[in-house]
Amino acid sequence: MKTRFTLPLCVTISLCLAFSAYAQLQPAPELKKLNYFAGTWDAEGEIKAGPLSPGGKFTDSNRVAWMEGGFFLVTHSEFSGAMGHGVETAYMGYDGESKMYTYDSFNSLGEADHAQGRLDGDTWTWLSETTMGPQTVKGRLTMKVVSPTAYKFKFETSPDGATWTTVLEGHDTKK
Repeated sequence: MKTRFTLPLCVTISLCLAFSAYAQLQPAPELKKLNYFAGTWDAEGEIKAGPLSPGGKFTDSNRVAWMEGGFFLVTHSEFSGAMGHGVETAYMGYDGESKMYTYDSFNSLGEADHAQGRLDGDTWTWLSETTMGPQTVKGRLTMKVVSPTAYKFKFETSPDGATWTTVLEGHDTKK
């Protein structure tokens, strides 16, 4: 008789624990700040001439939407210009342990970028590191919100995190 009640009790307790854990898996409140980026955006700007690029104008079209579950904002991009034509997929999220926003992108030129970001007032700052041969290069993307439907951006690189060189600048406008 004891076994008859023990098994259903164990199953009930296990189910309660599983549903309790599931209920706690909610998107972090900080993710709401990323709502600004949801929608369709068109970017244009200029890549500065340098050792890796002849420089020139570029355009970018971005479709940005929340992944089911609300934990990640997904961007599908098409770009063309000085560096050629291509596509990119990026994921933005939030890491509660480090208290940093996350950005991970992968494009058809074989590049993979991983950055961590912060929002300070109306300015997003994303920091990354990329290894190029024997050298590690730091990257900094600054995005200044100028209206509910527009922001300006600048990407800079640095060998040491102290001296920064602008690689590209532009603006993004929401349709």
